[in-house]
Amino acid sequence: MAYFVLPGRGKRVYRLAVARRIVDGTARRDRSPAALARRRTRVLRRAMYPSRRLQIGLGPWLRSLPARLPDPALTGALSRLEPPVRVAYVLRHIECMPRYAVRDQLIKLRVPDPWPVIDAADALEVPSGASPERFETALLRPVRNRSLLPLATAAALTAGLVGALVMTEGGGSFAGGRTASAHGLRLLTAVPGAWARGPHTLDTWPARGDLVHDRALTRRAVDAWAGVTGDRRARGGTAQLMYAGHSGTTALVLLRSGDRLARYASSGLEVVTAGADPSAPIHLGSGRYLLAPWDARPETLTGDPLDVRDGVTAPALARTRCGRGPAFHVDGPGGARTVGDLGGPRGAVLTYHSPAYRPSAGAATEPAPTRLGPEGLRFWERLGCATPRPERPVTEAMAWNFWSGTLPHGGRAADWACTRLTFADNGTASWATLLGADGPRAVGQRATGACDARRPVSGTWWRAPAGRWYYLAAAGPGLLPRAEAPFRSAGTQNRLLVATGRPNTPVALTAR
Repeated sequence: MAYFVLPGRGKRVYRLAVARRIVDGTARRDRSPAALARRRTRVLRRAMYPSRRLQIGLGPWLRSLPARLPDPALTGALSRLEPPVRVAYVLRHIECMPRYAVRDQLIKLRVPDPWPVIDAADALEVPSGASPERFETALLRPVRNRSLLPLATAAALTAGLVGALVMTEGGGSFAGGRTASAHGLRLLTAVPGAWARGPHTLDTWPARGDLVHDRALTRRAVDAWAGVTGDRRARGGTAQLMYAGHSGTTALVLLRSGDRLARYASSGLEVVTAGADPSAPIHLGSGRYLLAPWDARPETLTGDPLDVRDGVTAPALARTRCGRGPAFHVDGPGGARTVGDLGGPRGAVLTYHSPAYRPSAGAATEPAPTRLGPEGLRFWERLGCATPRPERPVTEAMAWNFWSGTLPHGGRAADWACTRLTFADNGTASWATLLGADGPRAVGQRATGACDARRPVSGTWWRAPAGRWYYLAAAGPGLLPRAEAPFRSAGTQNRLLVATGRPNTPVALTAR
């Protein structure tokens, strides 16, 4: 984000070094969604109007550049824009954020009138093939951040002293499936085989991993969690050991307390709210998932067996450029299902409805999730990057491709989807996305507002290839879109309403 928002002048190496320096200057240990949102605002504000002081002493950042630099074509196209428009383009078409979220971010950046800015960003035509690539994760570590060095050193010394005291005093053992931390947090483990004899809950997940019996490692993890404050603390004074082993080459301990998960590694402790779904796989990082003990026979998206060791899958990464989308299939007591990575701490069950789908009359619930077929996999791989990262843990994500066809007046083939996320707290959120509306651009999708997941209808102003604006609206099977606005002309064919009028005029849209 910082690289593409920076002014497009000067050599790429210097611009990329400045971008990394901006990001390093905002690094914090707090990884909560609110903290990350604040950090994004700071990064964007500094990149929009960079200080000249950032050019001084760039040596450490210049020596840490990746071997391959970003394509200059996109930077050249963005350099002609005003800073707020660059920000809007980056958020909309690189970070794949919906329009309402981009508007909120622009308001935080004190942009006075965000909607025209977003429209200008959406109207930008970039060179074909100028889509940015993500850097490897290993290259994203801070190069140098002096403001955090004293804190990191103090934390390391404190951890070493606490560990020495615990080892000296004996500290307890795993007898009876529990041990006590130096700060009073008790570590519990499930009785082996409890999940096979009783109800399937997170409480019955056994402790797995090749380091489960490494008392020093698990004690350090418990002490680290016991030492945190605020809403990241463990609930009720107890923590359940879920996993202690290697994730790739990194030693990792996974603890649970209520709906919170704590990941402990040499890099520190991360606490997230992950819900209490008993079967959702837990993401350990790098595409590896800890499966529920009753889930069996995971497969790759191509149908090949997916290796599992100590309950942890081999890397199963989404095949999308943003890393969000279908990941693997798995069988469980409720049948086969497809698990996807939407950016949250746990895998989400993905479901799909084709344009021919109609909800059963009077049915209060959706059909039970099933394994995605080829059509569903392809659609979710298109939709994954258009789905914003959730701020709450997601248990299920449904995508209904409620309209499919060709856009008028020289438009391309497009699909209109209604996506519904079901959260761990039983809350839901639904929105519509028009895929393929923007021609051959790297990201041919746009968010078009909220939708009813059982009676979908959505509309948007759209600019045809010839440059003329139209209002488009579509509804689900058996429904017709009805729009009220001062249109000059309007007509509906194949459940697609096409109207002419003044762009961005408010429209009252319904379906009958």
